[in-house]
Amino acid sequence: QGKLSARERLSVLLDPGTFVEYDMFMEHTCSDFGMEKQKFSGDSVVTGHGEIHGRKVFVFSQDFTVFGGSLSSVHAKKICKVMDQAMLVGAPVIGLNDSGGARIQEGVESLAGYADIFQRNVLSSGVVPQVSVIMGPCAGGAVYSPAITDFIFMVKDTSYLFITGPDVVKAVTNEDVTQEELGGAKTHTVTSGVAHKAFENDVHALLQLRRFYDFIPMNNK
Repeated sequence: QGKLSARERLSVLLDPGTFVEYDMFMEHTCSDFGMEKQKFSGDSVVTGHGEIHGRKVFVFSQDFTVFGGSLSSVHAKKICKVMDQAMLVGAPVIGLNDSGGARIQEGVESLAGYADIFQRNVLSSGVVPQVSVIMGPCAGGAVYSPAITDFIFMVKDTSYLFITGPDVVKAVTNEDVTQEELGGAKTHTVTSGVAHKAFENDVHALLQLRRFYDFIPMNNK
């Protein structure tokens, strides 16, 4: 489908050699449902700061290849750290979103992580610009934070934003609806107005985001 990996996306977005990664070796702390045997360094999100055309930016890029990009408590802490640093320094935050939602094995701990992220979305609002790029099928908790950021961009045919998927809609309302109709790029840029622009593929979206970055302020000062 032409999708890039989480790190490839950052390499396209940021100036070469400027990315400084945070918490590269953090792993999830869940020991239920056999999760203690499935641990990956970084735990499904790459976070840090870099530069775009010489201007500082804080970034996180969710990795759908690790637990479907789902949000664990550690995943949330990594994102919150980036947002806290952005507020401290006075630089924008860009989120490359590709997540299936809460990591269900962690239960309420995962959901509490969303609360921490939402709080920072609110505190950052009007202080530093927040930009979200939807780069995969985002569902459930993964859609609320992007929806309340300042700018939302999507990728045609590969990115979706919906609270719950077509199967649940079918079960509850008996309505047949496709992913594209329910939460695709066209739905959100033309009908709902949630997203501001849709791009052809990952590379096109990221290169246009680099251009867009030149037009936004660093902070409210």
